[in-house]
Amino acid sequence: MNDADYSTCLWFDGQAEEAARFYVDIFPNSKVGDVMRWGDVGPGPKGSVLTCEFELDGRPYFALNGGPQYQFTPAISLCVNCDTQAQIDHYWSRLLADGGKEQACGWLVDRYGVSWQIGPKMLPRLLKDRDTAKAGRVMAAMMKMVKLDIATLERAAAGQPG
Repeated sequence: MNDADYSTCLWFDGQAEEAARFYVDIFPNSKVGDVMRWGDVGPGPKGSVLTCEFELDGRPYFALNGGPQYQFTPAISLCVNCDTQAQIDHYWSRLLADGGKEQACGWLVDRYGVSWQIGPKMLPRLLKDRDTAKAGRVMAAMMKMVKLDIATLERAAAGQPG
């Protein structure tokens, strides 16, 4: 793993390594790094995974099997900003696999309970457009969507029917 000044820690209840391997399988340029296991001392069974370092497209993450005390909430989400609809479709379907749940406006919760936002890179530019009517049409179109659709957002920006 690369040295980093920061990483995101995700707290799991026994699925840290499994989740890391699931995510690494989805994102390009990704890998699982060091896996630390419980020894003779600790609340976890000897040999079970305590932590798992991993990278998603070169960004460092740290998965911890901390127990059932804490759960993921949508208050924190991981954002994937995509160039194409094919990328949105890929991440959307893969992260939903085997028990994920769709949410509104490009959000989903994967089978481990982690919230993700999957959207186009161009969306913030459209939402911040100086033409407030254009920005409003894009916002209205987005609010009707579950998985975001670039073509529909572009038509809304142009003032064309959806």
